[in-house]
Amino acid sequence: MSGYTIDALLRKAHELEASDLHFIVGEVPAFRIDGKIIKSKLEPVTQDDMIKAINTIAPVSMKDKIFKSYDSDFPYEIEGLSRFRVNLAMSFGYHSMTVRLVPYDIPTFEQLKLPKTIEKFSELENGIVLVTGVAGSGKSTTIASILNHINNTHKKHIITVEDPIEYVYKSNKSIFTQRQIGIDTANFVDGLKYALRQDPDVILIGEIRDMETIQSALHAAETGHLVFATLHTFNAIQTINRVLSFFPPSERETIRHQFAEVYRGSVSQKLLPNAKGKGRIPAVELLYSTPTIKDFILKDELEEIYKLVNKGSYDDMITFNNCLFELYKRGFITKEVALDNSDNKNELMHYMHGVYSGSEGLN
Repeated sequence: MSGYTIDALLRKAHELEASDLHFIVGEVPAFRIDGKIIKSKLEPVTQDDMIKAINTIAPVSMKDKIFKSYDSDFPYEIEGLSRFRVNLAMSFGYHSMTVRLVPYDIPTFEQLKLPKTIEKFSELENGIVLVTGVAGSGKSTTIASILNHINNTHKKHIITVEDPIEYVYKSNKSIFTQRQIGIDTANFVDGLKYALRQDPDVILIGEIRDMETIQSALHAAETGHLVFATLHTFNAIQTINRVLSFFPPSERETIRHQFAEVYRGSVSQKLLPNAKGKGRIPAVELLYSTPTIKDFILKDELEEIYKLVNKGSYDDMITFNNCLFELYKRGFITKEVALDNSDNKNELMHYMHGVYSGSEGLN
């Protein structure tokens, strides 16, 4: 057995400002720092190390289930240091562990370097807002910053249904009820069903994974609640298509109308290496629903949405390419990073060569 403990590795991850710790049998412990995997110089993880780590950090109520399951998610905390989101999976018959660091302090829009106009989502009274991106793109942190802004500025009841709970909120002007799948409620559908009976104003769904969950989310939005949820999509248009794709073709026209009525917008984001030094910076696409955009959704003319927003910060909205260009122009990211992360490199090259004439999209 190696000389390190899982708690010692998590403390090291916190010290290094890592986003994740990878703990895999047969591999040396590794950290993700500024988006890159950095291997430690420690001994490879043994099966005994893994069993000891699981017994150290797994909730007592879940231990029997964990050793019989292929995949498990649960939270962990080192008091006074940080919270963690733990995922256990099987690889070649052995457990592998990925631990995401979840800081106690919820950052503000300014600290995250998000466009100030994202604050609009916290002023909504009802509807559904989708925050999207690949794993590790900062979706949970962006939603946490929005919910905490609501907490600090409005008197509301906010319910979260998560798997597992990540950020823990301290009630300020608002109050929170946080529920974890497998501990506080059976699944997302049940969590949403019963949330509607708990006098909520705002509901967070940790992740939309299936048709039943998106149906429940749309129902909650229709009944006058403000719903936030995450999806693994890359941009606003793909997000709308993804919502519709959960349903069989025979139901999509009905769902399109239902979705158009309650859709309030989306935030799609990527985390990019900061050219000015350590850390990463978000590139975001912001879409706010307007009567025109609602009409494009109803007519299934989604490409027209991109053309509208791309004309130049229409109604405070911004495309990925607009954002990438502004970040590049201000020296926050390199040209290579901007182009590597663009969905339309030719368009972005035109911007860089002076063809772009729209107004700036970032505050």
